[in-house]
Amino acid sequence: MNKVEMNKDMRLSPHFSLGELTKTSYHPLDGNIPSHVAIENLRRVCGWLEILRERYNRLYGDRSQESGDSRYDIPVIISSGYRSEEVNQKCGGAKGSNHLTGCAVDIKCLGPEQMIRYACLLLDTADENRWVFDELIQEKRGTTYWVHFAVRPKDL
Repeated sequence: MNKVEMNKDMRLSPHFSLGELTKTSYHPLDGNIPSHVAIENLRRVCGWLEILRERYNRLYGDRSQESGDSRYDIPVIISSGYRSEEVNQKCGGAKGSNHLTGCAVDIKCLGPEQMIRYACLLLDTADENRWVFDELIQEKRGTTYWVHFAVRPKDL
């Protein structure tokens, strides 16, 4: 895999940066730097995330701010995106994980209601656009909730 010089500020979409989708609490020797192909996969995932963010805010956003000012939008927070082999091993990720190719993200949820709403909105997006995704899994560990979402690699 050809690794790229990483610019963490690079925008993958209007609301998501490369830094957000490659951050990790592990300190890998390889720097957790994605290939060009993985970055393109992350851009595709971000297309879904942008729709999720817009729809969630339209339906469930902060109603105390009726100005339409996007500063009051609830952000979609990614707890895990791209993972290098080293990061994936350190965090106990599955062998062959979609995170390794930049096709998967874990979306942090405030609780079970938000987790279910995120999953439903992603399913609605797939149905309305006739888009295909690879994984949509609702997960919980202790009091931590997240949605694991993955697209298929571009050529599949």
